Amino acid sequence: MSVLVTDPQPAQLPGDDAATYAHWFACLAEPVRVRLLHAVATAGHPVPVGRLAELVGISQATCSHHLRKLAETGFVALRKEGTTTQVTVNPNCCTGLPHAADAVMGLLAPGPCCPDDVPEDVTVRAMTDADWDDVLRIYAEGIATGHATFETEVPDRTDLDADWLPGHLWVAELDGEVVGWAAARPVSARPVYRGVAETSIYVTDGHRGRGIGRALIRHQVCAADDAGLWTLQTSIFPENRASLALHHSAGFRTLGVRERIGQHHGQWRDTVFLERRADDRSQSTISAKANQH
Repeated sequence: MSVLVTDPQPAQLPGDDAATYAHWFACLAEPVRVRLLHAVATAGHPVPVGRLAELVGISQATCSHHLRKLAETGFVALRKEGTTTQVTVNPNCCTGLPHAADAVMGLLAPGPCCPDDVPEDVTVRAMTDADWDDVLRIYAEGIATGHATFETEVPDRTDLDADWLPGHLWVAELDGEVVGWAAARPVSARPVYRGVAETSIYVTDGHRGRGIGRALIRHQVCAADDAGLWTLQTSIFPENRASLALHHSAGFRTLGVRERIGQHHGQWRDTVFLERRADDRSQSTISAKANQH
């Protein structure tokens, strides 16, 4: 989980994509079509037109009209079998339609390597034992925002030290003061997942919006690529829009929303699950490291 860190300029939705998505949404502006698409998508097998008409409670002629519109847009496929028309969902729509909604709502963005507008007065270096007090203080400030983590108390230093991935602990300094930190932890002890890590970034209260998060995440992802980590992942509360934008700027992509994944102060909360795959420049390094094991 990551605390509110910065507010980078959002990427603009390409015009062609906007036109495509508008066409999709226009098709679904009719509630009957939404119900028909839902019935087909959840059936798990081809459904005759007559059966769909019964399920939705409309005439077969009305059902056929709306199904033609759905087929023209590409949501469903119609196949004649004798005198019966069988309807199946287009598998691509099961991922394409949620993708469109995420893109329009700003949860998806182009995936660059990392931010290039890093402030020159922010220094990122490896974390040392002398930084623990600052790290724990900043962690506590993140918890206090209510949108950084499910934790309600700062974890014990010993537990964090054992949990975090050595060589992937960073702090950001501004005018000699530690103003943020970044860490990664393994997602599994299984060897097959040795190149997958979960990341966190926190910035101290009063310094958010200064580019500290950009400096940290740039250093974090570049170091991960160089070390042969092929996947970074993180979970962020949907309310933490700035952190979502920050991670998108570093090549993370939204995989989905995990609904009611955990309770926070007695309330169920969702998280947005994001993933970043190593960029092209590190693929040969990763392959070489994998072949050594």
